[in-house]
Amino acid sequence: MLRRQMTREEVRAFMAALAAANPDPRSELRYSDPFTLLVAVVLSAQATDAAVNKATPALFAAAPDPAAMAALGEAGIARHIRTIGLWQGKARNVAALAALLVERHGGQVPRARAALEALPGVGRKTANVVLNVAFGEPTMAVDTHVFRVANRTGLAPGGSVRAVEDGLLRRIPPEMLGLAHHWLILHGRYCCRARRPECWRCVGAAWCRFPDKAAAPNRTQRPAGTSP
Repeated sequence: MLRRQMTREEVRAFMAALAAANPDPRSELRYSDPFTLLVAVVLSAQATDAAVNKATPALFAAAPDPAAMAALGEAGIARHIRTIGLWQGKARNVAALAALLVERHGGQVPRARAALEALPGVGRKTANVVLNVAFGEPTMAVDTHVFRVANRTGLAPGGSVRAVEDGLLRRIPPEMLGLAHHWLILHGRYCCRARRPECWRCVGAAWCRFPDKAAAPNRTQRPAGTSP
C-alpha cells in the first residue's frame, strides 16, 4: 500500500535534514574518471559496492581506459571480477561496452542518455548514476534503497521504479537534486534499512509518514545522522 505523500514543505525539510547530517555525500564506489565509474556501476548490479571495490583496483590497473579494457577482452576482465556476482555476463558486457566506446565515441563516455543506454549492460539506473556523478546532471537513480525510502517515508510513493524516479524529480527542490541521489541511497543503506529501520536516529523522522517507527533498543542512545 502506498504511503500518503509528504507535502512540498515536508519534502524540503526532510531533504534539508539529510543534507545537514551529510553535507558532502559521495558514491561509495571507487573510480577515477567517467569510464571507471561506468564500469564500476555496471559491475555493481546485484552486488555490493564493497565487493566491487575489492575487484576493481587490479582491473583498472590492467585496463584504465576503454581501449585497454577492450584489448583485455572478456577472458581477461573475467579473471579480475570472479568474486562479483554474475561475473560472466558482466565481463562480456564490460568488454563489449569498452569496444563500443572506442568505436563510436572516440574512447570517451558519452554524456547523452540514449548513447549511454545503448551500451551493453547499461540501463536507465546506470545511466542516471553516470550522468549525475560524472557529469553533474540532476538525475535520480532509483535503486532498492531509494525505492524503499521514497515509498516508506511518503517522499515520493510509487508502484514502479520509474514512477518513483519521476516523483522524486518533481518533488525534490531543484537545487537539491544534484546530491539527492547520494543522500537517499546512504540514508536507505545505513538508517532506513529494509528489515529494521533505525527510526530512533533518523534525522528526518519528524516528516516521515511511516506509521510504525521503531523505538530505540537503548533509550539512552542519542540521535545520530544517516551514516554510521
